Amino acid sequence: MTPIQFEIGIAEAAMIGFAKLMRLWSLHPSLLDATGLVALWREGLLAQKVLLGRTKAYRVHPQLDRFRACNDPVAAISTYLWGVIEEAEARGYAFDSSKIVLELSPISLFVTQGQLEFEWKHLRRKLSVRDPARHRSLTVAELRSHPMLRVIAGGIEPWEVV
Repeated sequence: MTPIQFEIGIAEAAMIGFAKLMRLWSLHPSLLDATGLVALWREGLLAQKVLLGRTKAYRVHPQLDRFRACNDPVAAISTYLWGVIEEAEARGYAFDSSKIVLELSPISLFVTQGQLEFEWKHLRRKLSVRDPARHRSLTVAELRSHPMLRVIAGGIEPWEVV
């Protein structure tokens, strides 16, 4: 996220052409650095808005396919956001949980091992530039999924933009 995107917000940045692809990490939020966690929160809220039909931006974004495949996509994205809130609170951040439209549900989705490994490599590339100390501290033993995701065998997910 560029300083401009952080300052004005991801949704506004998207409207003026600064936004990059939405990233709703399958990785556990604890693996992200501060910048990544804030971006995940903002992009998760944007995804929620899309799934509620409250914005025209990102309506066909492939990262939303896994949520749309659920019986209740809004409950799924809400549960995803509660996982982000849990990590934010553990770090002492003040994310506004009132922005999540539904309470935590016992929804779980599947993610492939190949997708997790792809995202792990992607995150490590980002951190090598953005937060070298965090990059050095992460070990493959820490690789785990978002709390709502159950890992299954398989390659990179079809919705991933490679």
